[in-house]
Amino acid sequence: MVVRPPVPHVAMRPLWRCRNCGGEWPCQPAKLALLTEYRTSRTALLVYLGTLMHEATTQLTQLHPDHPPARMTERFLSWARARG
Repeated sequence: MVVRPPVPHVAMRPLWRCRNCGGEWPCQPAKLALLTEYRTSRTALLVYLGTLMHEATTQLTQLHPDHPPARMTERFLSWARARG
């Protein structure tokens, strides 16, 4: 029996789909991992996600110039904002 190492929930560029589950990245497991990794600095997480959102928007627009990506702020940033 061959046991493969688990595939992390990371972005497959330039499609911005999850390498593990195929969903839009960041998928739910990626969000949880990012919140855990950046638990001491929500600001750093938002800066990181903003940078990735810019990269993703650029790449997805190049792939589909007639259908620019929508709801990128919701996809990359809204979920990571501090509650309360």
